[in-house]
Amino acid sequence: MASFKPTKIQVYPKLGEKVTQDTLYWKNYKAPVQIKEFGAVTSIDFSPVTPHNFAVTAFTRIHIYGPFSQEPVKSFTRFKDTAYCGRFRSDGQLLVAGCEDSVVRLFDVSGKVALRLFKGHTKAVHLTDFTSDRYQILTGSDDYTCRLWDIPNATELTTYTEHTDYIRCGVTSKLNRDLFITGSYDHTVKLFDARVEKSVITMDHGQPVESVLLYPSEGLLVSAGGRHVKVWDLLKGGQPLVSLKNHHKTVTSLALSSNGQRLLSASLDRHVKVYNTTNYKVVHNFDYAASILSLGLAPDDASIVVGMTNSILSIKHRKNQEDSKEIAGQQRRRPSYRVFVKGKNYVPKQDDYLVSKPVKEHLAKYDKHLRRFNVSKALDTALGTYIRFRKPEITVAVIKELDRRGTLKNALAGRDERGLSQLLNFIIGNLVDARFTPVLVTAAEMILDIYQSVIGQSPVVDRQLLRLQDLVEREIEFQKDLLEVLGMLDTMFASSLPRKEVPCSGIGRSNGLTQGEQSTSKPQLQVT
Repeated sequence: MASFKPTKIQVYPKLGEKVTQDTLYWKNYKAPVQIKEFGAVTSIDFSPVTPHNFAVTAFTRIHIYGPFSQEPVKSFTRFKDTAYCGRFRSDGQLLVAGCEDSVVRLFDVSGKVALRLFKGHTKAVHLTDFTSDRYQILTGSDDYTCRLWDIPNATELTTYTEHTDYIRCGVTSKLNRDLFITGSYDHTVKLFDARVEKSVITMDHGQPVESVLLYPSEGLLVSAGGRHVKVWDLLKGGQPLVSLKNHHKTVTSLALSSNGQRLLSASLDRHVKVYNTTNYKVVHNFDYAASILSLGLAPDDASIVVGMTNSILSIKHRKNQEDSKEIAGQQRRRPSYRVFVKGKNYVPKQDDYLVSKPVKEHLAKYDKHLRRFNVSKALDTALGTYIRFRKPEITVAVIKELDRRGTLKNALAGRDERGLSQLLNFIIGNLVDARFTPVLVTAAEMILDIYQSVIGQSPVVDRQLLRLQDLVEREIEFQKDLLEVLGMLDTMFASSLPRKEVPCSGIGRSNGLTQGEQSTSKPQLQVT
């Protein structure tokens, strides 16, 4: 008796991720270190000086973490309400932060008590930053004003009241101490010059602005708000260059890589996307467990720090060469593949005595039913929830095998309302998949032939049959449209190809005569 052959499952090619240099670069990070903060992490800022500590603003505290520390090396807790936007000065010695109580506090990184208190705003201060000369502070508030403060005298220098809604983000120029940019919920981004009394450039983002970023050359500005990330050319008066819409929810934070060639955007959709600043195409994507409020990238790209709404701080450190060597060593210490396949391809010699070992055959559950000719149970097993949704190719392979055996009609017949509804759901969900269409069309035709006498007795089955009919009709219309487009493309391609004349040696193109005959022959006139 011939041995039973298991059902052959068709293996379809998988569309894997294209491996590029960006993929290798941005995947070269260790598993994230997660730290639980006291509240939602609203701001992350790296110190410009080594060892590049970073300040994390969450609830009523600002924690400073070292590059590889999982505990804060410094904490500032002298806030009466929620703190916002902790920022380092360019020398890494001072830290400024806003607060819900409208007071701006200046801290010495090596101390605990605030050095200066700047009072003047009437509502929460969400924007703070130092100017490039280190002696002034920029602040922006929910009272619609942005202000410049003098650090040594703790006095207000200038107030700008051009915005008509909350000011939630901004940045100062690192090349000119008088220039700074603010972004507001009134949908505008404004460039100010402290030497004049009003803004010099206004850009309309179209959505409430959540974050702004200047390129190192400061010729380009990036703004984020809503689902859009927009790039502006400041040298051309704020002319828009690019508008990106790759996120599904509000973009909350921006960052730039150390070489300025990659732009990162974080969003409430739990994704961080990496763009190539040459063509602004997405080259990589990071996924996180919760909505992202803040993003920080170390000056040397050694760490990616993300703050989320669930109070989790996620830190990814770049792998160094020692880690790579250690991983390679661990891989070498594991048994190699050749150990497990050793001797499998050995061919016995003429004088060898071969002792064969019976190979135990492991059959899937549906194959066991097919072996016993229980065709209905085999199909029921292949229609199980996991197989039906995760591995539909197995269900289709079983249907194809039953059709090959000529027992598909028997397997489809005799089903109750629930079993028939389950089968029709699978067919509706996979019929238009080009991989499964030939097999499922045959099964659908058999179902209509078997159950046509009971149509109208079950409203559930009737609705599914109507859905199947609508699906088939729409697919036919799509196919017709595609054939029309294909005909148009064929015509365009044919007309765009250059015409080539095929030389025919020795044959005249006019009458098919050879050149000699064509030259000597003369037309003859018949006179009647």
